Amino acid sequence: MKIKLVAAAALAASFTVPAFAANQFYIVQDIKTKKCTVVDKKPTGSSMTVVSPADAVYKTRTEAETGMKTVKVCSSQ
Repeated sequence: MKIKLVAAAALAASFTVPAFAANQFYIVQDIKTKKCTVVDKKPTGSSMTVVSPADAVYKTRTEAETGMKTVKVCSSQ
């Protein structure tokens, strides 16, 4: 009985962990305009660069927007 319970818990966890990983927000800066924004995917191109402190990953958009106020290159705009 305990084995079935542990197996069910492990199965449930395997489906929920990827869903939590999807909630990632980054502070990025457009190279040309120097404007900072919050995005939900890490930029891969060369037009945007991550300016989050030490490549910080935020769990909510609100956290990232609050964090953007502390980023020097964003707050000087």
